[in-house]
Amino acid sequence: MPARRNASTTATDEVLVSDTKGRILAATFHCLASHGYAALSVREIARDANVNHALINYHFGSRDQLVIAVLDEANRQLLQRQRAMYAAPGDFAGKWAQARAFYESDIASGFVRVQAELYAASLSNPGLRAQFLPRIRAWKQVVRDAVREALQAYAVELPTAFSADAIASLISEFWLGMEFARLIGGDEEKARHDQALDAVQQLLTALDAAAARPARRATPQKRTQRG
Repeated sequence: MPARRNASTTATDEVLVSDTKGRILAATFHCLASHGYAALSVREIARDANVNHALINYHFGSRDQLVIAVLDEANRQLLQRQRAMYAAPGDFAGKWAQARAFYESDIASGFVRVQAELYAASLSNPGLRAQFLPRIRAWKQVVRDAVREALQAYAVELPTAFSADAIASLISEFWLGMEFARLIGGDEEKARHDQALDAVQQLLTALDAAAARPARRATPQKRTQRG
């Protein structure tokens, strides 16, 4: 008869599996951020994670599934962070400043490089593209929700074409383009981007101030008595 596995053995095995997968994901993230998707090597990942390369296939099945798992883990943390920021109290200029700080952190951590590598690889890999696009669209939805909230709070009259969807597209597509340009152009591009980001910062500061002012009521005019 096969030996029965007790609860403590099962729990230990789950921790070991989780630790193994975690090391593989961390090593893959590092390889993507350092060398890019085209140079991604399963054997190098296995060496960095200190596991047999067969374990990578066992846990993830294919290289594309592996990189999507890496993106999912990073993206889960990013979306949780963004949603928490927008749900927290505070004005929108402050949240824009916080988003900029997050961006610099994501540049430094390698996340922006990882996402850009998968974006580029998706152009010639339909299977990867089918899995990558929903992850990007989830982030764009967070941006749309934030823009809708801001427009409602500001109650500002804009031309009809400036809907929440249109403004969110301008922001998200600029942001993605900014990331690619920053990765290629470095600090020179950052200086140009900062001017645009500062302009939005000033606009939001002005809108926050206007929204905070109490609405002015029309002063009733006194009637003049005749006669």
